[in-house]
Amino acid sequence: MSNSTQKIKAGILGASGYTGAEAMRLLLRHPNVELTLLTADRKAGLSVEEVYPHLGGYGLPDMISVKDADWNSVDVVFCGLPHGTTQEIIATLPATVKVIDLSADFRLRNAGTYAEWYGHKHMAMTLQAGAVYGLTEFNRDAVKDARLVACPGCYPTATLIALLPLVSAGLVDPQDLVIDAKSGLTGAGRGLKQNTLFSEAGEGLSPYSVAKHRHAPEIEQEVALSAGLSDADVRVNFVPHLVPMSRGELVTCHVRLAAGKTVGELRAEYAKIFQNEPFVRLLKEGDMPQTQMVRGSNNCVLNVFEDRIPGRATVIAAIDNLVKGSSGQAVQNMNLMFGFDETLGLEQVALFP
Repeated sequence: MSNSTQKIKAGILGASGYTGAEAMRLLLRHPNVELTLLTADRKAGLSVEEVYPHLGGYGLPDMISVKDADWNSVDVVFCGLPHGTTQEIIATLPATVKVIDLSADFRLRNAGTYAEWYGHKHMAMTLQAGAVYGLTEFNRDAVKDARLVACPGCYPTATLIALLPLVSAGLVDPQDLVIDAKSGLTGAGRGLKQNTLFSEAGEGLSPYSVAKHRHAPEIEQEVALSAGLSDADVRVNFVPHLVPMSRGELVTCHVRLAAGKTVGELRAEYAKIFQNEPFVRLLKEGDMPQTQMVRGSNNCVLNVFEDRIPGRATVIAAIDNLVKGSSGQAVQNMNLMFGFDETLGLEQVALFP
């Protein structure tokens, strides 16, 4: 396929959610994409401007119900539906339609693990077998040939970018990983929840889902794969926190160095792995990653620090949870799937202040 003049038609399922809105924002300026289908059952019949005023005036189609969608009118579908609702819909799509799923429905490869963490049986395991985990920097070749890409969760995206280079190179112990993660409130979705009300979340910082967050098995799955271990051999200490800001994510990963390894070797591995990556930047030695460095962009910044405890190190990574942690990564994967330049539609520089 051409990577310069080809124009593809894209649809977004769940266009009224935050990830759907962010996908619209990014794709509106993509030179090779025309948005032709937007579904949002609870907002069906409304214009985009009525749901998201900042996206008004761009000639986008009105939102419709999923049951009224003409799948033959699109080449690719971005699925921003709640977890557990995507599987059966995707199973009915024409085989010619490529799918980029932003929910958790196709991230976990093991049906039993999925049922344990999401509370119901997986309804499309045949499709699951062909799904590619869309952590772009590490699965680029597989994404290019995929029909169905399962985009990682926002926490796993930042965490795995930070950890996989070290695990795969044997520089750290994959069975001793502690992850302290913090996210803006958009990570909880647009639905009404008491803990994300301004009066509840403002001027405070709160942990949640301690020892039971659904992103933990996703992180464990990918770390185990990178380390050549079984999923059962890897357990991570993962604690997420809500921060009273709209977007942004920062993960602090505490690792144990492998025998004889140094923090300098960790830094050298990052420099080697990420030197040609358009969206991942290793900061200068001593510089602290901050969410302000990546807000509104598809970038990830990271750095590594020597711990005061001998034999340990601290890795810190920051992303925008709605862009690199969700819709931006989805567009990055779409570019690969259709043979476009990987950075198309994602050239935004971070917003500051």
